[in-house]
Amino acid sequence: MAGAAATCALCSRAIGRRAEWHHVRPKSEGGRETVALHPICHRTIHAQLGNAEIARGYPDIEALRAHPGIAKFLAWVADKPPDFHAPTRRRG
Repeated sequence: MAGAAATCALCSRAIGRRAEWHHVRPKSEGGRETVALHPICHRTIHAQLGNAEIARGYPDIEALRAHPGIAKFLAWVADKPPDFHAPTRRRG
């Protein structure tokens, strides 16, 4: 993970052994900027929102944090260790 950010852009916890790169604006919608996230945080974003929804209504990380499902996840994951992993549920 050479050169990766020290903290997750979504949850602000320290990044552990693995980071995934998230396009703030989906690549399919012309996005170029990426931020480092925990794998579980990245999966949570995409379990809650499709790329078109992200592009349309969530232009930055702060907007993603305000999404009700993601906010609930952030409260839950806040005290977990950096390499914590659990299955990610899709929205129902």
